[in-house]
Amino acid sequence: MRSLVHVLPIVLLAACKPPASDEYVERTRIDGGAEGPSEPIDSPDSEGAIWAPADKDGRLLYGKPGERPLFALECVVQGAEPMLAYTRFAKADVHAKAVLALIGNSHVARLPIDAKRVGEVWRWEGAAPVADPRWDVLTGRREVEATVPGAGSVILNPSALPGELVENCRALADPPSDEAESSEPSPPEDPA
Repeated sequence: MRSLVHVLPIVLLAACKPPASDEYVERTRIDGGAEGPSEPIDSPDSEGAIWAPADKDGRLLYGKPGERPLFALECVVQGAEPMLAYTRFAKADVHAKAVLALIGNSHVARLPIDAKRVGEVWRWEGAAPVADPRWDVLTGRREVEATVPGAGSVILNPSALPGELVENCRALADPPSDEAESSEPSPPEDPA
């Protein structure tokens, strides 16, 4: 019994202080709210939207006439390999990265797209070599759905203009050298 009397004060003293782990959680609590992705935006209504050439050659804008564009394509020549640059005109989170999915014309293409700062805002932009067969998604005559996670889906209404831009941009690649042309067999001469 005597040993119980000696242990009782130690047990009571230990009960006065919460466990170390509870105290640690309280001391390290984060005061500010955690930052995360912005709320997703609704997909824009693209009824009546059209493709139109921009003021700059080799660039197409997509949207409703007289309104802010929804999407853009541009042929950019960097060195020997032409690129097709694309812009989704929607707010993007700072330094965000995503994948642009293009679905249509019996094709599915997934292309990287990143948030880029333009003035005071961030929007979605990317580029890929125009020789990439994924661009065939734009060469048909059917609608294409362009989706960026969190930025909604834009239905790209049918038009020949995106396909023409892809083909014209592909034609800007370095033409075959003279050696390649001279190594091709000549057509046989007509004996008549």
